[in-house]
Amino acid sequence: MKRALLATAAVVAGLVVAGLAAPVGIAADTPNATPQHVDDFQLTDQTRLAQRLYYFGYTPAIVVMTRSNGSAYSHAADAELQKLNAAYKDKGVIVWALDSNLADTRDAVAADVAKEGLSVPVLIDEQQLVGESLGVQREGEVFVINPKTWTVAYRGPMDGRASKAVDALLAGHAPEITRVALSAGKPVAFPEKAHAAEFANISYTKDVAPILQEKCVSCHVNGGIGPFAMNSYEVVKGFSPMIRETVRTRRMPPYFADPHIGAFKNDQGLTAEQTKTLVHWIEAGSPRGQGLDPLLSNASKTAPEWPVELGKPDVVVDLPAFKVPASGLVEYQNQVVPNPFNENTWLKAIAMKPGDRRVLHHVVSNHVPDPNMPAAAIPGGSVGSYTPGSQPQIMADNSGAPVPAGGRLHFQMHYTTMGKETVDKTQVGFYTLKTAPEYIKRSTVISTFALMIPAGEARHQEVAYLTFPADAYLYTLYPHAHYRGYHVELKQVTPDGKEAMLLSLPKYDFNWQRDYDPVKPILVKAGTKLVATWVYDNSEHNPANPDPKRNVTWGEQTPDEMMYFRINYRWADETVTHIRDDLQSKLYASQMMGSLDSNLDGFIEPNELKGPLGGLRARFAEFDTNHDGKLDAAELSKAMPSRRMARNKQATPDL
Repeated sequence: MKRALLATAAVVAGLVVAGLAAPVGIAADTPNATPQHVDDFQLTDQTRLAQRLYYFGYTPAIVVMTRSNGSAYSHAADAELQKLNAAYKDKGVIVWALDSNLADTRDAVAADVAKEGLSVPVLIDEQQLVGESLGVQREGEVFVINPKTWTVAYRGPMDGRASKAVDALLAGHAPEITRVALSAGKPVAFPEKAHAAEFANISYTKDVAPILQEKCVSCHVNGGIGPFAMNSYEVVKGFSPMIRETVRTRRMPPYFADPHIGAFKNDQGLTAEQTKTLVHWIEAGSPRGQGLDPLLSNASKTAPEWPVELGKPDVVVDLPAFKVPASGLVEYQNQVVPNPFNENTWLKAIAMKPGDRRVLHHVVSNHVPDPNMPAAAIPGGSVGSYTPGSQPQIMADNSGAPVPAGGRLHFQMHYTTMGKETVDKTQVGFYTLKTAPEYIKRSTVISTFALMIPAGEARHQEVAYLTFPADAYLYTLYPHAHYRGYHVELKQVTPDGKEAMLLSLPKYDFNWQRDYDPVKPILVKAGTKLVATWVYDNSEHNPANPDPKRNVTWGEQTPDEMMYFRINYRWADETVTHIRDDLQSKLYASQMMGSLDSNLDGFIEPNELKGPLGGLRARFAEFDTNHDGKLDAAELSKAMPSRRMARNKQATPDL
């Protein structure tokens, strides 16, 4: 206790020296400026990681301080915030900075705080919805939030009163609610506030309903995957509080790509303006206004049997029915059906229709050649996949997915139980090309079978890569993990060391897994590494975590975990008449090094042999034949026999 008091005193002393502590007795802010209740939100910080307020409901206190980029006043406040974080971090207090300035981009904020050495997360409030709801007025304002009640225990300058509120919360007491207005620091401009009185004039007919029709109704339709049908104003009005909450926490619409990285064909996310329109309309009471209700036209609509954009498939394959028990782990079901194609066929799209999406976790597939037939003239591969929330796989750019004639189609079915017995009977719809395309669509996986997530670790990172031996074009980016997956990114690193981010999901959601198809195929030059980074939450605070007390390794069942990133691509110089299986072999040859080389230097050091491979450290000197303290590709190949690679490929199906 004495140590805590000394730490608090040091922080307060620093604030006074910095000139940030306000004089006692300054006028309180207006009663309505600070909310009675702090609603949940999710914002992305300067490191591209999502931070959700209510996730930290287990903590004793949350401190949020407003800041401005490039401001001397904010820099001084940041330094004191850093000290505050150092004093309370080990006590479980969460400390954030909040930047609501429209002119402050995330990259600029990241550069600014890196230069000044601020290590706390800076939440980028680029839509200003959080700053608006908190009533932010100036830089340097401190909000001490009580997670037990989600109320603001203290609002004012960073002086002894802020620390006193934190100390009271740490002691389990309800601190006296304090509101102190700031007189220093530049104001934060909130342009929308000037029009707050006009939010009630937002038109449901002209402004709100069109957004819902564009981004929500395809799922929220009778028989659709959404929990209710958006088919009238009355329904939307009734669900308005939930809509506001899911939009503010970025759980809906279920599209999670960072809008500042890449542009994707299947972008279902709300734009900044759409988000503000919905939230402001709901905060104004969801007024009906004048005009017809556009959503009434959806009252009689039901979810289509097959994707609207594709229509009825050319060929439909019925997979065998499977009875899923009420409980327990279900072994993977390997279903094999005759190949419906008697001739070499090229697919332009594949759609899977689950029989019971409540229990179907995933489907992966491949063509199995007939051993009694000559080798096919076209390569075989995946014939479709399914994961929760996935969309149909559509080929593009005069390319197709090859299916050799004859043989069989193999479907690996993964089921999870739901407390009630049910029967799944999934169908696969194939859309064929009438003539052969020019290009072959291929796929591969970036992964590491040496995955090991320590028990209780909240932000564990794993890195893996593939090195492309020749120029290629990327068509689809697909990340996959299980319940502990928290955050994922993919970047390319060219041979000269230049980096470019291709995809970032600040917060991964296991329940909504989808392909991210670049609007324009991404050219990857020869020698480029595609680097996937996964962050996992194996803590007890992850509500979906099957067992936070377990050291988690690679496994196919959902209580286990995967580090997986599928890429769909084509080789730049490969055509249907010029097949480059040699490039495939070279690409696969880089998998082992890329799965272990976490620092991307092209060598394996002892500390990179972790998880299931940790036991190899004892034999490291034996494998290190040139005695340079690291393993090159040739040495690694001898240390890791082909049977290990075969087992890895079996455990990483072509999703």
